[in-house]
Amino acid sequence: MSLPVISPEELSDSKRCFVTLKNRVYDVTQFVPDHPGGADLILNYRGKDVSEMMSDITSHEHSESAYEMLEEYLIGILSTSKPSSLADTESTLVDSKDPKEIYATGLTCEEDLNVPTDINNDFAKHKFLDLSRPLLPQVFNGGFTKEFYLQQVHRPRHYPYGSARLMPYLWMEPFSKTPWWVIPTLWGPCVAYGTWFASQGLSLPVTILFWLTGLFLWTLVEYGLHRFLFHVDQYLPDNKYFLTLHFLLHGVHHYLPTDKYIPFSLSAES
Repeated sequence: MSLPVISPEELSDSKRCFVTLKNRVYDVTQFVPDHPGGADLILNYRGKDVSEMMSDITSHEHSESAYEMLEEYLIGILSTSKPSSLADTESTLVDSKDPKEIYATGLTCEEDLNVPTDINNDFAKHKFLDLSRPLLPQVFNGGFTKEFYLQQVHRPRHYPYGSARLMPYLWMEPFSKTPWWVIPTLWGPCVAYGTWFASQGLSLPVTILFWLTGLFLWTLVEYGLHRFLFHVDQYLPDNKYFLTLHFLLHGVHHYLPTDKYIPFSLSAES
């Protein structure tokens, strides 16, 4: 399914009622007369983003079925830059997922991963994790069912302030982060010594062959672990201890895939 990229200027069409949710554009013209809250409420948001309004607990927090219904009116992706002409806009296509998958993940395209998550609205809407507080204690004490946990942890978020806090105490936090340079610093000397020790009595070509074979086998094993072992969700016990372990070992990678400091966010399966 392909969707056109729509410019901000097109949202002001007086004959249609366009609204946006994040960077997605919906034509709700036909739905306006049937809106339970009255047509005027939607018309007041013509050409505007309805994210805050739909998740506002004070006025009226919309149900999950409302979001599913909204996806039926999806017509395009909002352009972040002004095209040179309408023809340019119409000829630009963006790959979009099935509407059911869009609702499950909140994503229509890869660029959605770069849209900062509104922390307050996300927590108010999904009742899962508050990104402004340490995540691991929330998973452990949240009382989530396995079904709800897996649904939410596979709905990616983009923490807008660097790296999200994971551990309950500040002194623990540095131990939960893995900058890229930690890996070569820690394992580089080990690999160098192991290669030298194993090469004793071997010719250089044989040493290189064994080294490359080991690299290939380990890459294959690591990919298999990340791709299959970490994804046997149907066998995951439904209790807080295993859900917390799952989140720490791999769930956080799906929950915050763009966080470059949280462990396993840049796993082999990516």
